[in-house]
Amino acid sequence: MRTFTPVLPIGAATLGRAVAAFATAFAHRVKAVFRVIRNRRQANALAGLDQRMLKDIGISRADLNDAFSSPFWEDPTSLLRERAIERRMNRGLRTSSADRPKPDDACRSVKLAPWRQAV
Repeated sequence: MRTFTPVLPIGAATLGRAVAAFATAFAHRVKAVFRVIRNRRQANALAGLDQRMLKDIGISRADLNDAFSSPFWEDPTSLLRERAIERRMNRGLRTSSADRPKPDDACRSVKLAPWRQAV
């Protein structure tokens, strides 16, 4: 006696998973393209700022030129973000102990309560 094994539903399920995976990958690519377009528009808005405002953000005109020299499919704001973070981190390292403000005498002469004074 022969048994009937359903081949079509298994094949249809596999085909359905393949189509779903393709649709998901396509949706991710479309979202990435729209994200790059949005970020490029925001970087174009940064290009309209003057040098003082760019310095407040932590980037320079040269950083903008570098970001826009990348291919159009790459996100220019990622480079600008990296440069701003790099400058912010280096800003703290550049100040030496001689450049730091010294506390004035009013801050050093703090009177402690009698129960907190060292014995």
